[in-house]
Amino acid sequence: MESLYLLIPIALILVALGIKLLLWAIDDGQYDDLDKEAWRILADEDIVQPEDKRAEAPGKDGEKPGS
Repeated sequence: MESLYLLIPIALILVALGIKLLLWAIDDGQYDDLDKEAWRILADEDIVQPEDKRAEAPGKDGEKPGS
């Protein structure tokens, strides 16, 4: 019986902490778009560098293109 005096407040603190973390995640936008990541992994897109980044990228021998 004496252990309940310790375990009940600990359980209440853990429940309050869990609820606080859940509300923080909801406010932070963690649950806004649940389908985006599921569709993103299925999308077959090639990663394309922007044009300005390609112009700055070094060539095969370490020189800038056009030099």
